[in-house]
Amino acid sequence: MKRTLRTAAVLSAAALVMAGCSGGGDVEPDGRATAEDGATVLVVGASPVPHAEILQFVQDELAADAGIELQIREFTDYVLPNTALAEGELDANYFQHVPYLEAQVEEQGFDFDHFEGVHIEPYGLYSESVESVEDIPVGGTIAITNDPGNQSRALDLLVEAGLITLAETDGDATLLDVEENPKDLELIETAPEQLVVSLQDVDAAVVNGNFALEAGLSPAEDAILLESGVDNPYANVLAVRSQDAQDEALVTLDELLHSDEVKAFIEERWPSGEVLPAF
Repeated sequence: MKRTLRTAAVLSAAALVMAGCSGGGDVEPDGRATAEDGATVLVVGASPVPHAEILQFVQDELAADAGIELQIREFTDYVLPNTALAEGELDANYFQHVPYLEAQVEEQGFDFDHFEGVHIEPYGLYSESVESVEDIPVGGTIAITNDPGNQSRALDLLVEAGLITLAETDGDATLLDVEENPKDLELIETAPEQLVVSLQDVDAAVVNGNFALEAGLSPAEDAILLESGVDNPYANVLAVRSQDAQDEALVTLDELLHSDEVKAFIEERWPSGEVLPAF
């Protein structure tokens, strides 16, 4: 474990929108289902791409021999998977990187833990109207996530692009920390799942890797600037409730996610570096 994230409370009930497959079989003493073949059933929430695809590979190729069975429930936002985990509707979730998880723990009071990073989805700057960063016009508009756990990451990409500079700050940078903006760009905060849609209305947008992939964009080919994967702190992790951090079935799942087979699958499925193994 990289670290333990502990707080006092858990979110109250909230609406849950998710799709998944149902399971059957016996129930273990801890309340977890057992499949007909005796495998321990784990219900895992995930973003459709690439997380659910990676989990499906584990289910199809590795899980049976390891004595687990995955029920994968897909979420298309970044809020409900943590709510569902906190309320016990999931055994784990796999959709977020550590900075986002830490921000959610601090803001919402989750009592979560996490394993080591599995993969990285490079952030990209995309545009439907210009072909390079240099072509972004003076007074242009750039959509950027309103998610506190990712906004600093997006701003760092704009700094790398030479579009802005940021003031020194003790914590994560926000739009308030933009110091120099020589092109007088308008930075528009947008929900992360809406960033791709916003491309038709702005000159460029900084889009999360999984949402770009879900929209059919290739980060390696379509982004006019792509975040480097080298020493990237934004690796996505398997998150669990702190009380389950040593659970044998969950530890086994994390071991499978860090297997040579999964690494090879990621490299074969996304050969242009759209998704990068973090191990």
